[in-house]
Amino acid sequence: MKILLVGYGAMNERVARLAEERGDHIAGIITKSDKIYPYPSFKIEEQWPEADVIIDFSHPELSLPVIRKQHDIPLVMATTGRKEEIIEALEGAAETKPVFFSANMSYGVHILTEIIKYSVPLLQNFDIELTEKHHRKKVDAPSGTLVKLYDAIKEKREAAYPVYDRTQTEQARSDEEIGINVVRGGTIVGEHEVLFAGHDETIQIIHRAQSKDIFASGSLDVAEQLVSKKQGYYTFDNL
Repeated sequence: MKILLVGYGAMNERVARLAEERGDHIAGIITKSDKIYPYPSFKIEEQWPEADVIIDFSHPELSLPVIRKQHDIPLVMATTGRKEEIIEALEGAAETKPVFFSANMSYGVHILTEIIKYSVPLLQNFDIELTEKHHRKKVDAPSGTLVKLYDAIKEKREAAYPVYDRTQTEQARSDEEIGINVVRGGTIVGEHEVLFAGHDETIQIIHRAQSKDIFASGSLDVAEQLVSKKQGYYTFDNL
């Protein structure tokens, strides 16, 4: 595959390395920066090189203009933040090309989400708490993945609502609140836990990322499938 990368942060550096190990070619980097990169760089308004797919692990301020630009290159979108706006833009772009979105490019996290959807109806009398842990430099909180997990719970427990801070609370938790807990420190790659707490018993479902390579590799796996698809909006559910 000929791949265009949007931005060249830590994630796309890994995408480039793994892509080359697979025999793929990095056609260039789409960026707003004037930095020197190991590949040709292009501004959004410039003409981009020929490519089979675009992979985006960047920031909404860069991702949204890329999505909205008129082009026919399949797009793998892994940017988190401003989720609703990104999805709306992708749905528009899907009319002319295949686009893919996931808040987490790990297939294991997708399976975790499916396990949650299965579990929530079976554990109706259990309280649910969500905890995510990431490295100290991660700026968004809660993570896009935790939001994805919460959405899966909300789909099966419609009355659920999130609680982000209990420090000022002087009352017991309600049946339907979902505690959202965020940990930032060190070099933690990523950990997401769903705790079901019942009477005298608990069930914990945990996904631990041991390397960021799982996200980069996941994006390449998705790209390999997306390039042969017709136009449309894809996720792990329908790809």
